Amino acid sequence: MISRNVTIKNSVGLHARPATFFVQKANCFKSSIWVEKDDCRVNAKSLLGVLSLGIVKGTTITIIADGVDEADAVAGLETLIDGDLA
Repeated sequence: MISRNVTIKNSVGLHARPATFFVQKANCFKSSIWVEKDDCRVNAKSLLGVLSLGIVKGTTITIIADGVDEADAVAGLETLIDGDLA
């Protein structure tokens, strides 16, 4: 299992469209992936789960992955948040 803290930098946070891109990217990996915010953990492959966290700009989330491609999964999602969604 691997985890990494990431701060959301884009102006709208992980709402609607950015959350969709995030979930699509998470679904590209075989590992189980979760997003954690303030002691709430949801499946990163679930759009409703990610949206339920109410992640806004400046929020620090933890991406957690467990499986055969866990390192790639965390790195890929972090890159997406830092780059394409910023």
